[in-house]
Amino acid sequence: MKNRREFLIKSALGAAGLITAPSWLQGAPALIKSYGKPNSLINGVQIGCITYSFRSMPEQSAEATLKYVTDAGISAIELMGDPAEHFAGKPQLDMDRGRMYQLAGKARKGENMTAEEKAELEEMRAESEAYAKEVAEWRAKVDMKKFEELRKMYKAAGVSIYAFKPNAFGKNNTDAEVAYGMKAAKALGATHITLEHPSDEAQTLRLGKLGEKYKMTVGYHGHTQETFDFWDTAIAQSPRNGLNLDAGHYIAAGNTDLIPLIEKQHQRIMSMHTKDRQTKANGQGNLPWGTGDTPIPQLLTMMKENKYKFPATIELEYKIPEGSDAVKEVRKCLEFCERALS
Repeated sequence: MKNRREFLIKSALGAAGLITAPSWLQGAPALIKSYGKPNSLINGVQIGCITYSFRSMPEQSAEATLKYVTDAGISAIELMGDPAEHFAGKPQLDMDRGRMYQLAGKARKGENMTAEEKAELEEMRAESEAYAKEVAEWRAKVDMKKFEELRKMYKAAGVSIYAFKPNAFGKNNTDAEVAYGMKAAKALGATHITLEHPSDEAQTLRLGKLGEKYKMTVGYHGHTQETFDFWDTAIAQSPRNGLNLDAGHYIAAGNTDLIPLIEKQHQRIMSMHTKDRQTKANGQGNLPWGTGDTPIPQLLTMMKENKYKFPATIELEYKIPEGSDAVKEVRKCLEFCERALS
């Protein structure tokens, strides 16, 4: 029996192209499926990545995004809405959004605009409103099987999805759209959805109650408006409201109590965006990891020692050096975490 078992193991390794695998893998068939797949769980701390980090890459499909993630060595992610929704068949809008934002900015600032620019902006706004209605209709009847299919595709590559961030949770989105976003998140295997904090108590109450109904937790993200009590109202409103803390933005805001905040709220932190930013006094810049003021090693060590379960989400926002790309830079961030946690 022993010889037969060894033969079967060697045959499996050979069929998988692993006949020259390292000695620790020989005789361990349970590990064959995971061999060669990413693993960014380091000493009990899950290092993840928001797929927004790959926004500069040439293709933004679900398949391309998966390749960026695995090439960077990441095994768990916060998934932006577009790759998943387009995979599921979401209608697409062929419009230059950059141009629309530019014109809207001029209008908002009261800058002089030509008659042609005003007409162009109005046409774009009307087109955008019509598209929003089309998307709402699509979301109301889309089959969740496509999201389950995407989850399986990612899982087969060694990547789990812990958070989902579609543009479906705003004040102008219907309850049906919010429900869709939460159901899609569940189909993807996510534990929570994320969105920018709306700074609206009625909206956080609404989302929290819908989270209770659909058994999905809401993680609110902030920028430099984050303070120690920034999330207090939302988390008091519902057990399904939590934090999508951004450690870098918190430091850039000039706060000095990041560690006490995490100690206090760790049970309500769903995930933590991790980046290296300068303090307000130092200019608030986004810098390569290890050169800013965010105490990333201290944060990761605290997570390890206290066995905090929320993931540290790499968010690439510093300028990518010439000759590099987002995948290479995310890998550098992961290697920084590995050194900090070793």
